[in-house]
Formats: sequence, C-alpha cells, structure tokens
Amino acid sequence: MIIGVDPHKNSHTATAVDPATNAPVASLRVDASLAGYRHLLGWAKQFADRRWAVEGARGLGRHLAQWLVARDEAVWDVPSTATARVRELSRGSRRKTDVIDAAAAASVAALHGDATIVTGEDHTTVFAILEERRANLAAQRVRAANQLHAVLRDLVPGGAALAITAKSASRLLRSVRPASQCERTRKELAQDLVRDLRAVDVGLSDIEQRMSAALDDHGTRLRQVDGVGAVTAVRLIGRTGRASRFATTDAFATYAGVAPIEVASGDRTRHRLSRSGDRRLNSAIHLIAVTQVRMRNSIGRRYFDTKIAEGKSRNEAMRCLKRRLANHLWRLMIADEQRLHSAPDNVDIAV
Repeated sequence: MIIGVDPHKNSHTATAVDPATNAPVASLRVDASLAGYRHLLGWAKQFADRRWAVEGARGLGRHLAQWLVARDEAVWDVPSTATARVRELSRGSRRKTDVIDAAAAASVAALHGDATIVTGEDHTTVFAILEERRANLAAQRVRAANQLHAVLRDLVPGGAALAITAKSASRLLRSVRPASQCERTRKELAQDLVRDLRAVDVGLSDIEQRMSAALDDHGTRLRQVDGVGAVTAVRLIGRTGRASRFATTDAFATYAGVAPIEVASGDRTRHRLSRSGDRRLNSAIHLIAVTQVRMRNSIGRRYFDTKIAEGKSRNEAMRCLKRRLANHLWRLMIADEQRLHSAPDNVDIAV
C-alpha cells in the first residue's frame, strides 16, 4: 500500500492507494503536530506492507518525512509539479482537494516517476542550511547597499563609489554638514544603513568561517579544484545533496542545467543552452569555469583553449568546460560520499 500525504502548515492529509488498481482505499486528516504524527502512523499500521509518498518532503513535508524516516518507514519525496501533472491527466475536471493531491502523490510514487527516496538528514543538510543563510545575508547586503546609495546620492553630489563599504560610507558621511532638516534626516538614515551594512558584513564573515569549519570536518576535496573556495564548495554540496542520487554524470549535468539541449529541425541539428535545472548550482559551476579560464595555468584554461582551437566560439567552449567540470565535481562528491560510508573508493576522479 502506498500512502500519499498532502502537507500543509497546520494539517496533513493522507490517502492510502492500492498500487495494483491505483484506487484510493482510505483517507485521514491530522494536525501538523507530534500527536497528529503518532495518530497518522497508528492509522497506517493497518497496512502491513506500506510506503509513504510525501508531496514536498523537502518543504512543508520535511518534518513529517524526517519523523517517519527516523522510525524506519520507507518515504518517497514527490514534487508538487508531478502531482499536478497526475491531477491534470486524471478524470475529475481538474478538481483540487487535499485528498486528491495526496492520492496523486501516491500515484506518482507507485509509477516510480519523479519520486525520490528520502533519507535521514546528514552533512548535506548542514551545508544546505549554511548556503541558504549566506544567500539571504548576501541579498540583505545588496538591499542595504542599494538603499545607502540612494540616500547618499541625494545627500552628496555624485553619491558614493559603486563598490561601497561601511568604512567608505562612514568616511563620506563625516564630511557632510547638514544645512536643513531634510539633510539631517538623510544623514541619520544613512548612518542607520551603515550600521546595517556593517552588521551584515560581520554576519557574512561569521557564516564563511562556519562554512570553512564544516568543510574541514567533512574533509571534501572540492577545494582542491581551481576556482572552488569555501562558499562555492558549500553551495555545490548543499544544492546537490547526496551525489549518489544521480545515477550518472549525465543526470547530474541535467539537474545542474549544464547539459546542452539538442534541437532538430529537418536535416539541421544543433545544441542550445539549457535554462532548466538548479540555477544556484548552475551559477556555482559557471563561476568555477570563469575563474579557471582567467587562470592561465589551470587545466580548465587549457581545455578551453583546445576547444577554441577546434573552431568553437567562446560561448560554445565555455559550455563544454562547464559540462566537463560537472563530470569532475560529481565524481569528487561521489568519492567523498563513499569515503564517509567506508566504501571502496574506486571512482576515477581525473578531469
């Protein structure tokens, strides 16, 4: 029996579906609480051979999914886009209810479509948390810097330099002598923004130190690759998760959005850039590729020059380099994962 779960912030709806007939058998709605989880598991024990299909097990369903995994339950993560497709193709005039969504999640798991197995949280979750925190801090710094630029533009002729820092802004504000109430208010606001900018910079420095410490504990070799620092390594691991969930390098490259898409029309076949995949992971690989191209003696630069000599354009050569880097990074992460699980390290990690 497959039990599909449609999670919400305050409640979860579960529907048991018979995989042989794809027909709903029973349904239950519980509160999103530990008492509700225990009630749900007790209800599910009537089905001896059961699997769970949680829609968004890395989102609203994360807590329930991890709670079930900790109790040795088999849990699958079903993306909401997959349940939407099942609901769209089923009978019922595109109705959408919690029971229907839960049944659709179970149907996807039964067909082994887009569902993926859920495992217990490990170091990859730590890296994902750190990467998300740094991304939020970076966005916060951009907002504070933009607001500070806008205030200084009205306060000082010409405003501040583009690469503004808390120190340079403070130096500029010390030279301002307000002549009116409006200018005094602008200067006070600018001083508040400088304090915000300084606090964010401290937060960014602190999170990067945590990233370095986490990477040291993990012992990954990603930082041995040219162009990969602590921030980029954490993003690669955090956005990828368990590298073994990708069966091949092609699957990982597709997920990262660096696998070219074939476009055919008549007798003409060409490849174009993929816009799908995880864009943060794609950005990390692109940053590594750009850095290696700028390094005259790097392996990536030599590979890039070889592609240029073959007659490829700069963009085509860059896409080839990103694809090759994806292969290399995936093999490194697979080797790290095998080492952590004390398995034979038989992965070829040569670029």
